[in-house]
Amino acid sequence: MKPKKNPNADIGRNSSLYFMIGLTSVLFVTWQSFEVKTYDKETDISEVIHVMDDLKEDVPITEMVRTTPPPPPPSAPDVIEVVEDVEDIEETLIESTESNQDAYIEDIVVDIEDVEVGEMEEEEIVPFAVIENVPVFPGCEDLNSEAERKECFNKKVQEHVRNTFNYPKAALEMGVSGKVFVQFVIDSKGRVTDIRHRGPDRLLENEAARIIGLLPDVKPGIQRGRPVRVTYAIPINFVMK
Repeated sequence: MKPKKNPNADIGRNSSLYFMIGLTSVLFVTWQSFEVKTYDKETDISEVIHVMDDLKEDVPITEMVRTTPPPPPPSAPDVIEVVEDVEDIEETLIESTESNQDAYIEDIVVDIEDVEVGEMEEEEIVPFAVIENVPVFPGCEDLNSEAERKECFNKKVQEHVRNTFNYPKAALEMGVSGKVFVQFVIDSKGRVTDIRHRGPDRLLENEAARIIGLLPDVKPGIQRGRPVRVTYAIPINFVMK
């Protein structure tokens, strides 16, 4: 029985070989495409040079000033005479004030009996509420009891605040108001010192300090028979009407 097809006409017998050849060709072409180098095209650059005409400038005519050369220095004499010093010059010796290792400093021994020890009295500070004899404000000298003098002192301070009160203009424009707490010290000579204040705004604090700084001198407070420093506090209320 004869086969129906010619074995020489079988196209599938070498398909694997053809596949490998085609795959190799594609890989080779792909590899070569990655290896191809490209370069930018050179562009012609033209430089334009602007040449200007020669500038013809008139050269000013200058005059050469000829000065006479200075005279030559005097020549040295042919014979040099040596003159001896006739006056003796006394040199002043300056002694060094620096000490060295060989210098000996004598120890000074002071006897403890020769040392005078003085006691420093610290000035006592007493609050106004507990002072034995309150400071006396001018105009309250005729009062006898301490309660009356204390009440008179408070009254005089409040009158002073009302008479010298001046609402700061800048605080009025900004609408600033509030209460300023002021504390100050009446020293042993009756003067107002150490003014401290705390309030809602610096303008009001400065005005309160100015008012208290204008208080007159008073008779100082007395504690155990001697003048002492007395602390006093007062609130100043700034209210816009």
